Amino acid sequence: MSRLVPPFLPPGPPLLLSPRSPRAPKPVLYTSVILNRAPILTPSPTAFETAFYAYQQRIRRALHNPFPSDFYFKPGSLLEARFNTEERFRERVAWGPNYGKKQKISPEQMAAEQAAIDQMALQEKSDDKLMPRVHPADAARDYHSLDRKGRRNIYLLIQRVQDGKSVWEFPRGQAEEGELLHQAAQRELYAHCGKHMDTWIVARKPIGMYKPPVPATPSPALSPEAITFFFKAHIMAGQVQPDKSLKDFAWVTKQEIETRVKRAYWEGIKDMLSDH
Repeated sequence: MSRLVPPFLPPGPPLLLSPRSPRAPKPVLYTSVILNRAPILTPSPTAFETAFYAYQQRIRRALHNPFPSDFYFKPGSLLEARFNTEERFRERVAWGPNYGKKQKISPEQMAAEQAAIDQMALQEKSDDKLMPRVHPADAARDYHSLDRKGRRNIYLLIQRVQDGKSVWEFPRGQAEEGELLHQAAQRELYAHCGKHMDTWIVARKPIGMYKPPVPATPSPALSPEAITFFFKAHIMAGQVQPDKSLKDFAWVTKQEIETRVKRAYWEGIKDMLSDH
């Protein structure tokens, strides 16, 4: 009958178990809203697009059949004079400023046609001038205006005091226990920026996450890790009315955000923003 032999232990001091390291506290969850105002103007064409459209216009004018103006306009009428003047302007736009200068049009005829156009404008009371593409808020550098940078996406940044320093970031707040993250994001947005905005959170799932970098010399006491989940939202109407905890707010583009926020924060959020 075999006998169990205890394992052999080498001679020496008794083995001591290392004390168990303290368990890190649970992370603190925050929610943040990337509130976006979509472009309200069509983007300006690039140099390539402008050249392409001009080339297409010249091709159409070179290949199109002559317009039967005598069929649509009574000879010598004000409508015919206005059409001829506008057609010569369109030809110069398509073929260059020197096009049509060799045509035998007397200065008296040109003056009569221009007088006829002015007379028709007075009769029709037409004021079809295009609105400027640069808003006065851009000239005044008014970062509180939702009308600035009409051709770009702009985002809401808020400025608050954190550890004695002014910090720019997206609207952010801590989620309560048992609260859904998207509901916490909406609640914190209303709490800090007021309810005088018609906003819409795109989805219940966050579009990104950010964890602040670990300090090089951590404190001996373990502090809970802060994790921020970002939600995309759009604003349709209204304006921000910040509460007393905020110093300021601004509607800024992606490039303007980079100049205001911390470097680590920018590296964590830049891929969630639109370049245009």
